[in-house]
Amino acid sequence: MDWWLAFAVFLYFACAALIVAEVFVPSGGIISICAFACLVGGIFLFFRHSATAGWVGVVIAIVMIPTTLILAYKAFPNTRFGKSVTLQPSDRTPGDAIPDTPKLKEMLGAEGTVITPLRPVGMVDFSGKRIECVIEGGYVEKNKKVKVIRVQGTQLTVRVVEES
Repeated sequence: MDWWLAFAVFLYFACAALIVAEVFVPSGGIISICAFACLVGGIFLFFRHSATAGWVGVVIAIVMIPTTLILAYKAFPNTRFGKSVTLQPSDRTPGDAIPDTPKLKEMLGAEGTVITPLRPVGMVDFSGKRIECVIEGGYVEKNKKVKVIRVQGTQLTVRVVEES
């Protein structure tokens, strides 16, 4: 009769593994049904042995399921497989995104070099800072000099500097 208890414990471990799999594998609930079947089968086998063993099995199940879920969520991202399938935040330094509006206001009148063609939007280099700008009108090719003529929110409007 002891092998029934061993099989019930095996069903509990299978249930825990299936719960973890359900969290990370989209199955439409089929894995959850299998996990539930393992849980019910394990509880049935525990009660078949004795009422005390059955109630101990129920308490273990009540503790096991949330513990398994918490450990899965905590441990999975740290595994090699977890690192390969989860998105990691990009390594960005402060200030490499859209500049703050007050700093943009200071750029009024600044001159820069066009990095990508302005049609009418493109990138302009202002002393090492790459900022997206809008040309006042038309089209400007690369390597032309432009000057900031207007700042509206986070948008810089530029005009071509006439070379003399």
